[in-house]
Amino acid sequence: MLSFQPPGFGQKCVSTPLGKMVYYTQVSDPWPAKVTFPQPQSGPESKPTVVFFHNFGGGASAYEWSKVYGAIATQYPVIAPDLLGWGDSDPLKRRYTPEDYVNSIAAFLTRLNSQLDTGPIIAVASSFTAGLILRLAANNPDYFQRLFLTCPAGFKDFGTGAGRRHPEPLNKTPFLDQAIYALGATNELAVRSFFERFLFYKSDRLSNETVAAYLTSAQKPDAEYAALSFLRGDLYFDLAPYLPKLTVPTAMVWGGRAQFTPVALGRRLAALNPEAVQQFQVVSETGVLPHLEQHGIVTALL
Repeated sequence: MLSFQPPGFGQKCVSTPLGKMVYYTQVSDPWPAKVTFPQPQSGPESKPTVVFFHNFGGGASAYEWSKVYGAIATQYPVIAPDLLGWGDSDPLKRRYTPEDYVNSIAAFLTRLNSQLDTGPIIAVASSFTAGLILRLAANNPDYFQRLFLTCPAGFKDFGTGAGRRHPEPLNKTPFLDQAIYALGATNELAVRSFFERFLFYKSDRLSNETVAAYLTSAQKPDAEYAALSFLRGDLYFDLAPYLPKLTVPTAMVWGGRAQFTPVALGRRLAALNPEAVQQFQVVSETGVLPHLEQHGIVTALL
C-alpha cells in the first residue's frame, strides 16, 4: 500500500505477538529534519508523535487518514499503521475478537515506544477503531497524551446494534459470507457503490484514488478474515461502560450525516464523561468518514 502514501513517506514494520504490523512514516524530503525520529520528550523542541488508526470495513488501510497526516507532517512525527488483517499487515486466518485488536494495538504502541522513544502519543482514530482506542485509553491511559476521534462507536452501544447492510443470518452463514465479501469489496463497482450509498454524504467527493486504494487492500490475500469478522458482528461491543473511566483529554468529531452511528449516539456517548470529552464538533453534510470526505476541515480541527 506504499503507492498510496504521500511523497516522502516510507513503510516500516513492528512485530507483535499476533503478527507483523506495517506502518507508514516520514522518511525523506519534502519533510523537514526536525520531525525525524527519535524525538526528545522534554523541552521546547519536543513534538508528540501523532498515530493515526484507520477504521474497519472492506479495503480499509492507513490510506484512510493520508490526506490529514500528509498535511501535518511538516510539524509532527506521524505514524500510520495498517491494523492486523488490513492493508499490508499480517492477517489472522480465523475469526477475530475485540481483544485481538486491543492487545495488538497495545503491543504496537509498546514496541514503538521501545524503538523510537515516542512516549505518550496523540491518537487519531475513526469509527469502530476509535471505539477500540477509547476502550484501551480507559484502561491504560499512560499510552496516550490526547485522543482525537471521529464517530467513535462499539457498534453495540447502549445494548443496541448499529445498522447492518445484510441480515445477521446471512452474515454468519459459512461460504455465503465469503460470497458477500467477494461481491461487495473486491470489485471496483461495489467499492464505489458502498462509498456513495453508505460512507460519503456527497458522491462527487469520492476520488478514483480512494476507490483504487480500498480495492487494492480488499484484494490482499486473506483480507476477508478481518472484514468478515467485522461484518458478522464478531467484534462489536458496548462502548458506553468505558466512557466514565476515561481520563485522557478527548475531542470527538462527528459527520452530521453519518449512517449507522448518528450524531445523537455521539452526543449520548460524550455526555457520559464531559470532563474527558472536552470538545464535540459536528461536520455538517458529511458522512461517517469526515476526514476522508472533508479532509481539509478535519485537518484544521485536529
